[in-house]
Amino acid sequence: MSKAFGTFALVTVLSALLMALSLVVGRHGYYAYGAMGMKRLDGIADAGSFFAIAAIYFFSAMLMMILPIRAAGIVLTHAADAIFWATIVLFATIVGSLLARWAFGQHELLWALVNWRFLFVAAIVAAHLTMNDLRRNILLRSLFFVIFAAVTLACLFWSFSA
Repeated sequence: MSKAFGTFALVTVLSALLMALSLVVGRHGYYAYGAMGMKRLDGIADAGSFFAIAAIYFFSAMLMMILPIRAAGIVLTHAADAIFWATIVLFATIVGSLLARWAFGQHELLWALVNWRFLFVAAIVAAHLTMNDLRRNILLRSLFFVIFAAVTLACLFWSFSA
């Protein structure tokens, strides 16, 4: 947990510094370069991108619930861990970019963090941090196999538009 929090904090600071650099460059007369930097950082700042990431993660979690321990370990180390860290990095980049914009006076942009789609980030992190407990109990394993299958299918096929 502390490694995940440390990674989140460091990536947040680094992305905030890069966004601040882009904002400063844009304000000092090099608007095209500043705008390009901001556009590149904002390009990944979409909460909707977590649908596909969550679908892949929960499909791998579903497999970990039914596979034997060795095969589940391979899925964990080669898929679920990588997706977990990618989720941490992507969300930290979004938070850092928005915090830098907030520091430069764009206060209304901070409300973008109150998007319900970011619940998929919390779901991925919670599932990953409790995966060992889920694998130990056969009842929990069966229950979460069904839950992970439902979440996977919902992320893939449900429109989530209101």
